[in-house]
Amino acid sequence: MRIAVLGAGSWGTTLAILLSYNTHDVILWSHRVDHAEAMRGTRENATLLPGIIIPDVIEITSDLESSVHNVEMVVTAVPTQFLRSVAERLRGKNFQDTVIVNVAKGIENNSLMTISEILLDVLPTGKRDKIVTLSGPSFAEEVSRQIPTAVVAASPNLDSARLAQQTFMTPYFRVYSSDDIHGVELAGSVKNVIAIGAGIADGAGFGDNTKAAIMTRATAELSRLGKIMGAKPQTFAGLSGIGDLIATCMSKHSRNRHVGEEIGKGRKLSDVLAEMVMVAEGVATTRSVHDLALKHNVELPIANEVYEVLFENKDPIIATSDLMTRDAKGEG
Repeated sequence: MRIAVLGAGSWGTTLAILLSYNTHDVILWSHRVDHAEAMRGTRENATLLPGIIIPDVIEITSDLESSVHNVEMVVTAVPTQFLRSVAERLRGKNFQDTVIVNVAKGIENNSLMTISEILLDVLPTGKRDKIVTLSGPSFAEEVSRQIPTAVVAASPNLDSARLAQQTFMTPYFRVYSSDDIHGVELAGSVKNVIAIGAGIADGAGFGDNTKAAIMTRATAELSRLGKIMGAKPQTFAGLSGIGDLIATCMSKHSRNRHVGEEIGKGRKLSDVLAEMVMVAEGVATTRSVHDLALKHNVELPIANEVYEVLFENKDPIIATSDLMTRDAKGEG
């Protein structure tokens, strides 16, 4: 297949290399001219994936419109809060027969749309049954080094999910299929918020018991929100749910956990974000999840405390105390 990968961050670059490994004809788009030129010259994404060689057969460009010309699949690896502006530039393109695979994780601020909803909102020729979300515990730092990884491809149309499954599957990258795109998108988004909470607990000096409690009770929050938004409960027990939650809350590679850890140590959010090269999607998504909870009148105590720590300067110790002293409840 001829495939355009939009977004030359660590994940977009990794997937472009993976697709090339599978003998697809790949075009990798970067929004920065200088970044595209540097990668063409060195065949490396030196800042984000040092030491990983980009095969010569991958075309690298900063021309968005030409990158999607005559492609059969578009992979969107653009951070959620920037996706709409990128998609707007492609509004006039015909995507009626094109499978669009999203690999970012987040919920847009203000609109509260998931990425598949943003794409359908912006692209008049985009087809709901041709949009796929690829998600799961999959850090680029590991996939780029061919460390065994498993993810899920979800679409309202299982044929599209299975096409993505076949397209991305390698001996080191196992892909499952699902028809619950809402559940997979929601799980991938909310787990980033919880990872910030787990990082805050680490930075504040709490222990493994605390983190285990946060992660476990987070699955209850995710299921509660997912149910009211039409997702399947079993999705949250899968790779995009508990699988990605474990990885993102525990890993040294997790940008969201890192943000939380620095906040837990007492640093200001603006200072932490200013020194980061890559985007921590969970920060903006925390606002969206907070707004979704209010909109649907759903109780999300952990996500709410993360919101108050990030945006209302609440002390992490007080936030943890408030979680621990809530009214006694049954686990179910």
